[in-house]
This record gives sequence, structure tokens and C-alpha cells, in this order.
Amino acid sequence: MNLIGEHLDYNGGPVLPMAIARRTAVVVGPGAGAARARSFEGVSARDGVVDRFDPAGPMRGAWTDYLAGVVRALERRGVRVPGASIAVASTVPEGAGLASSAALTVATARALAALAGVRLNAEVVAEVAWEAEHEEVGVRCGRMDQVISALALPGKALFYDTATGARRALPFRGRLWLIDTGVRHRLTDGGYNQRRSECEEALRSLREQGWKLNALAELPATALSSLRLAPHLLRRVTHIVSETSRVRSAVDLLSSSSAPAPQRLSALGALMSEAHASMRDDFQASCEEADVLVEAAVKLGAWGARLTGAGWGGTVVMLADERDAARVVVELQHQFARIYRRIPEAWATRAGSGVKRESVPGSK
Repeated sequence: MNLIGEHLDYNGGPVLPMAIARRTAVVVGPGAGAARARSFEGVSARDGVVDRFDPAGPMRGAWTDYLAGVVRALERRGVRVPGASIAVASTVPEGAGLASSAALTVATARALAALAGVRLNAEVVAEVAWEAEHEEVGVRCGRMDQVISALALPGKALFYDTATGARRALPFRGRLWLIDTGVRHRLTDGGYNQRRSECEEALRSLREQGWKLNALAELPATALSSLRLAPHLLRRVTHIVSETSRVRSAVDLLSSSSAPAPQRLSALGALMSEAHASMRDDFQASCEEADVLVEAAVKLGAWGARLTGAGWGGTVVMLADERDAARVVVELQHQFARIYRRIPEAWATRAGSGVKRESVPGSK
């Protein structure tokens, strides 16, 4: 989950993600059939249907495309996967802005490499997972989700500068509440890739105007008032530039000990609410349900809230004083239910760990 820094990972900006308590488990074993046959099949606990797939074949629009993409990315690195049966179970909701696809590809990469007798470090696992999604499935994502899924540490958020690759773990002892809007998106749908294309178009235009930029996040905030861009592109750039500043302010808050923790978390909450307003107004990637939840959360006393993930649906993350959080969540659910006739699922989390291997009975 990204605390703050939405849509910056593919624009050369800093991000501040952390792992949540929910997990995706991937269990692998040798492929079925003849001993020398390279057969692949995947089954999800969600539906229990076995899907046989060919990693060398075309993508089919099935969830097993992500598994096939991992196989291809591993084999480009010389890791030969000798066929596999793959079972997946997950408590991470799909399309909820909580990096369910990264959880799947990171866990699959770690598991299939182990099946092939190869141990990969976390950085390589993250890169394999990113290639599977970006190069094979066709989601034009940055690397943030895969990096945090592979490298997260308990009790830590990860400052990740996507321009330089620099990473720094920061203490985050706060308790966050996640409230599901119930609105689902697919990253392979048009909105996400369209926003990325718009950012690329804006960067090309600025370069043609003489700006020497490697990425949009390098643009100084003082330049915004003088930019010559189409109105919709100016809004996208405004979000990227202002969000970059908010992430750096959040990092300063988590790194500092000059103020009491509640005061720093309260300031972080205010940044989160500002970030949501920017996603809603400048990046135009929010949804009505998320806007309702964020506005109501702040009015009920939360320090701040925002839609996390790519947008157009998913999950609102809320930061509040732990003494008040449960009350705020219950009232928030009641207000939401009065409008939409359903109670949004809500749960609490702290910063968790990234991918890990657990042996099952009878395995090596």
C-alpha cells in the first residue's frame, strides 16, 4: 500500500509505500504429466478452477497470464522452470489499489525460482515481477508495488526514489485503517495507461519548449504558473509536482524526532488529504465513493485519508488517533451505508513484511 506518492513511480518521483498485513500465498510443485513434459497449470482458491497455460503462447486475458509472465521473465535470466502446478490463495482484494498483482507475481517469482533450484535476491525478484506485469501482461506500471512487496520490513515504510533507485526504511509505528469503496478497477483497463500516456505527452511537450528534464517529477513547483500546456496536461503535471513535494514532506515527518509522534502523524494525515484532493481534481483518478469516504473521515475527526493505488476505485486509507479510530470507522460505515445501501469492509493494519518462503510438509 502506498502511504503517499501516487503515480510518481513512472514519473521519476519519490514514493512511500509499506506492506500490509494481508497476504498472497503461492504454492508450487512439479508439473503434471510425463516426467520430461513442461506442463503448467494454475488454480486459484477463489474459484477452484484449474487453468492450464503455455508460457510460450500468447496472452489470453486470464489471471494465469501473470504466472506465464513470471516464467518468461525468469527464463530470460537463465532460470529454467521445468513445468509447474501452481496454487494461489489470497486475502488481498483484487482491483482495490493494494497491489494484488504485485503480490501474486512477487510470490510466484520466489516460488518458481525455488522450484528450479535457484535462489534469487529480493531485488531480482522485484524486477522479475515487474517485467511479468509490464512487459508481458501489458500494464504500464512503475516498479513501486513490486519493490515494496519484495523488500518490505515490519514496522517500516520504504522511501523509494524511483529516479535514482535509492531506498531508505523509515519507522512507521502508526495504525492505519483501510476502507474498501467496493468499486473495482483493472490496471489493464484504459484509465491507468491513458494517464501514463498523458504524462509522457506532457514531458515531450516540455522538452520541446526547452526544459531539460529526465522526468516530470524534476520540474520545480515555481514553474507551474508559467507552463504552456493543454489544460488537461497541466492538471496532470500539477499533480506530479505537488505530490513529489508532499512525499518529501512526509519523509521529513517520519524521519524527525523534533515533535511528538501524534503531532507528526497528524501532519502526515493532512498531507494524505491534500494528496487525495490532487488525485481527485488534478489527476482525475478518484471515484465518488472514495471522495465521500475521505471527506466524511476528516469531518469525523480522522487526521487524514486518501484513495490509495492507481485510482478509479479501490481502497481509502485513513490515519487517525488510535483512541478515536474505531469510533470514526463505525460512523463512517454508517454514513456510507445510508448513501450506498451497503456497509464498506474496513480493517486495520500496521507496516508488515515483504515476501518470504515457508516450506510445506514433504517439501525440500
